[in-house]
Order: sequence, then structure tokens, then C-alpha cells
Amino acid sequence: MSKQWFLLPMLFMLSSGMVHAAPEQVVLPGLDFNLGTSTDPQDVSLTLRILLLLTVLSIAPAILVLMTSFTRIVVVLSFLRNALGTQQMPPNQVMIGLAFFLTFFIMAPTFSEVNEKALQPFMNGTMSQEQAFEAASIPLKEFMAKHTRTKDLALFSEYNGVRQYSSVEEIPLTTLVPAYAISELKTAFQMGFLIFIPFLVIDMVVSSILMAMGMMMLPPVMISLPFKILLFVMVDGWYLVVKSLLLSF
Repeated sequence: MSKQWFLLPMLFMLSSGMVHAAPEQVVLPGLDFNLGTSTDPQDVSLTLRILLLLTVLSIAPAILVLMTSFTRIVVVLSFLRNALGTQQMPPNQVMIGLAFFLTFFIMAPTFSEVNEKALQPFMNGTMSQEQAFEAASIPLKEFMAKHTRTKDLALFSEYNGVRQYSSVEEIPLTTLVPAYAISELKTAFQMGFLIFIPFLVIDMVVSSILMAMGMMMLPPVMISLPFKILLFVMVDGWYLVVKSLLLSF
């Protein structure tokens, strides 16, 4: 933001110099805001679409995190980095970017179904906003219900006073989303525990060797880190982790 404010006076001075040098060649854009009424239904429809788009963009992070595979992927990758002990390597931008594109890869069939059954009919005007929302929620509900434990779903269902739902379509998103989220967290922690085991063994072996040699003041993490990275590279760890994540869905 500071760089933008620093550039504003420079742009203003450059534009002022251009106006004084050749005023007939400078064309300044204008903005026109119209807040009046309209009798054309297409104008109203366009306005509603813009408002809907802004609403979706405002809640897009929550949708991406809690209604897709993003939660499991990013938690497992975070466990992997902590198990390696590499602190901020890979950086957070790389981890989030990898989780983001893996999420789109895994969710591609679901997003395609949402586009065909909800988004395109709504954009063509053959489906209302409420109908499009219901049609778009069905593929997401099917994906989340497939990876949600019965115990977690029953927890929120019984809290709402419902024992059992007859179909996935009847489950409200307010019940399914938190149940899916805690199921994903449990699965991610289980995968993270399995990732920690081989690196923990290396730390224990290195610590035992250092204690046997009397090197009490030498941090074991400093010695075990190269061996953990070497092991991870030799077994092609990134391939195995990503493969495990893909197969888990």
C-alpha cells in the first residue's frame, strides 16, 4: 500500500506535464454511476448477477477450505514440513499453492457437475437463483457425504433433533459442512501421524548415538536434518505423499 501511495504523486505530475505539453492529445476517462430505477428486466437480472458474484467471492475462502479437499491436503503438508524439521521450507506460499491446485484437480469432476447443472442454466436464464443454489449444492453434498464419518454426521444431526436423513439431498449444509470438516481433520491427523513415524525414528537414532559419544551440547536436530532430507529424497517422498492424498479421495 505504501508503494501505491508513493506512486500516486509521480503519476499525477506526469499526467500534469502531459496536459501542459499537449492538451489536445490527452483523453481522461470518466465514471458515471446510475442509481435510478429501470423498467428493463435484463438490467435487474444483471444487477442481481453482480451481487451474487460479489457474495460468492466474499465467502469463497470458507467454501474452498471447508467444503473441498483443501483442508486434508494442507494439514497433511503442514505435518510433513514439521516432521522434516525444515522450519519454513517449503515456504507457506508454495504449500498453499500446491494444496490449492491439488484441490482443483481432485474437485474437477464435482466442479464440472456444478457448472453443468447449476451455473450454466442460471446464466442462460432457465433457472432461478434458488433453483441454481439447490442444484449446485447437490454435487457438493454428495462429495462431502462420501468422506464424512457416520459418527460425525450423527453428532450434528442429533443436535438438530433429526435422527437420520433418508437421502443426501435432505441433509442441510449447516449440518453436513461441520461434520465433513471434523472428519477431514481426523483423517489428516491420521495421515500426519504415519508421516511422522520414520522421521521420529531417525531423530531417536541420532540422539542415542550422540549421547553414547558424549556429545551432550550438540543439538540432535542439526545432525538428523540432513539424514531426514536424504531419506525423503531417496524414497521420492513428494510423489508418495501426493499419491497417498489422491488415493485417499
